[in-house]
Order: sequence, then C-alpha cells, then structure tokens
Amino acid sequence: MTSEYIDANRANWDERATLHAARDGSGYGVQRYVADAQALSDVVRFDQPLLGEIAGLRAVHLQCHIGTDTLSLARLGARMTGLDFSENALTEARRLAAEAGVDVEFVQSDVRDAATVLPRESFDLVYTGIGALCWLPSITEWAGVVADLLAPGGTLHIREGHPVLWSLNEELPGLALTFPYFEQTDPLEWDDENTYVEVSAPLSATRTYEWNHGIGEIVTALLDRGLRLDALVEHDSLPWEALPGRMTPRPDGEYALTEQPSVMPLSYTIRASRPA
Repeated sequence: MTSEYIDANRANWDERATLHAARDGSGYGVQRYVADAQALSDVVRFDQPLLGEIAGLRAVHLQCHIGTDTLSLARLGARMTGLDFSENALTEARRLAAEAGVDVEFVQSDVRDAATVLPRESFDLVYTGIGALCWLPSITEWAGVVADLLAPGGTLHIREGHPVLWSLNEELPGLALTFPYFEQTDPLEWDDENTYVEVSAPLSATRTYEWNHGIGEIVTALLDRGLRLDALVEHDSLPWEALPGRMTPRPDGEYALTEQPSVMPLSYTIRASRPA
C-alpha cells in the first residue's frame, strides 16, 4: 500500500512543481535567481550560520523539488547534485539552473533508492531542506540512505518542520495537539487543492499522505547508523505561514507565532557526521 501513497504524493508534487516554478511572480518567485546572480533562497540564507563553509564540497540535496535551495548551495561553492522523485520538478530545476547559469546535476529517484542511483560513500555533505521528511514512511530507512551516501568525515545538514508543529490541528482554536507525534505505520491522509505559497491555479491531484517522526526517533535512527550527532538546534520560526492568521512574518522571510512565540519550537536543525 505504501507505493500507492507515494504515487499519490508524486502526482501532487508534479503539479506543485509547475505552479511553484511560474515566471509570473507567483509560486517561488524564481525569476529573482535569474535576475540576480547572487540571490540565495531564504531557507539557505537561514541555514548559513550552521552550514559553515561549504565551498568545494561534493554535496547532494535530497528531495530538492525545483532546485532553488540546490542552486543556492551551488552559489555558495558546493558541487551540487539534486535528487527528487518528481519528473516535473526536475524539469523545472534544470530549466532554472540553466537560466541562472549555475552548474547542478539533477537525478530523478525516490529518496529511498538514492544510494542505488548515486555513488555511495562519496558526498561530503548531504543536505535536506524543510518540509521533506513528512513525506517518508520510515525515518530508519531514510537514515540508512544518508549513511550510505556520506563519505567518511562527511556531514548531514537538515532543517525541518518540528514534529510538534506537525501534530497541531490548525483548524482548532489555540495550539491543539491532535495528530500523532511519533511515527505511525499508517499515514495521515489529506485532501487539499492549495499549496503553501500563492499560485495561479488550484491543484487537481489533491490527495496526499504524510508521516510524522519524533525528534528522538530521528536522532536515534542516525545514531543507529553510526553517525555522530554534532548539533541539534530548535527554532521558534519557519519559512512559511504554517498556521494562517496566527503568525507574523520576520524580515528574514521566516514566520513566528504572533502570540507567545517562545511557547513551542516550530523547526529544528540537525547536523550529524560520519566518523572519518
């Protein structure tokens, strides 16, 4: 049954990719990466202090979508490969990279199969951006892929929406935890014609399936695969308005709770490394 869930998610992301890559100013506003050779995504700009110097590193961005973060990491000097399961997303990513004059390799694959289509133990940096892990049924399986891709001494960098956030029901008043915090075999099912940024048309492939993963489950999965935890930082913001009407934008493109912004974490960063 898991393959049916993944197929439905892929159909949804194929549509999102086309809408997110629009050249009319909607979606991700991708024209700015073409117009400004120094432009970085807000996500990567936020990550920079914990990313550190990445120039010259061989890096892979798992679940890269239309490649705005991948392109941004390449502009910081990394030799980038982007991987995604959506054919449409990679078509748009290649188009954007070409228009922006940035050299990035893009590979189509389900992230669970990444170590079979990419060279194993060859990446100095494995990067995963925000909003990725909830689409994966098994965090243990994902951690195994990361460990298989990392070269000795290599580093995983992930920033992600906090599992407490994914447990909230935004339709209820207050901050109501109603959805599972811990990984479940069966996913949560959603039916929504909207995406998380302003786009020019509603989605038609509206049904999606998601899995939450607790912080302890994520850290333990990485440790069990022999990685070393180097940093775990929780943040009071994230780069989209996850709780409409309850959040305030910040100058850096992040959104925080309008009331009591310190009451809960909204996202986190993990850095882990494979011992040399």
